[in-house]
Amino acid sequence: MKTLSFYFDPISPYAALAFERLPEALAGCSYEVEYRPVLFAAILHALGQKGPAEIESKRHWTYRQVAWLAHQQGQVLDLPAQHPFNPLPLLRTAWACASGPSGTPNRLVVEKIFHHVWRAAGADANDAARLEALRQDLAPAQAPESEPVKQRLRDATEQAIQRGVFGVPTFEVDGRLFWGQDALPMLAAYLKGDPWFASGAWEAAAGARPGVARRH
Repeated sequence: MKTLSFYFDPISPYAALAFERLPEALAGCSYEVEYRPVLFAAILHALGQKGPAEIESKRHWTYRQVAWLAHQQGQVLDLPAQHPFNPLPLLRTAWACASGPSGTPNRLVVEKIFHHVWRAAGADANDAARLEALRQDLAPAQAPESEPVKQRLRDATEQAIQRGVFGVPTFEVDGRLFWGQDALPMLAAYLKGDPWFASGAWEAAAGARPGVARRH
């Protein structure tokens, strides 16, 4: 059985869609999932990039594409009242629900957090009353705003950056990173032992040298 790390931020509609599709996409594979909440904005900052919703034309396309993907997959995906929003309260809540000092939040916790954002008929993800109700429902073992929980989120985000994560969702298995919901078929092929991955093609595909470097 393979251990799969799922790096996500509830701010990402692609992560929400991938979360819902994961069991179906990996049907027949032998795996377990460690859900790792990370702060996407910190990853973008470390890489000197903007998020999709921070570029106006890309923002419009992102919302249209995720609406289409949800329609195509038969999933509910309601845009929250404001997007992007500050995901820190939700990320900290997720880590506060982790099982023990070295554990990660389970699938039910992650599901409820994603649904709080993306299946709430356009409600505000950071509405104080809704956040309190979510935390009451999840009953985290630790205080979400405690320093140990905040540090776990910082550490998880920094570890993700160090491992090469540049976006969410990212799936890591055996040190290989699979980025985005559209990588799920590729990930399934790897878990099922597709010989392409042992042929050297994975390594060779990343071997091209950049010919032009853009100046900032």
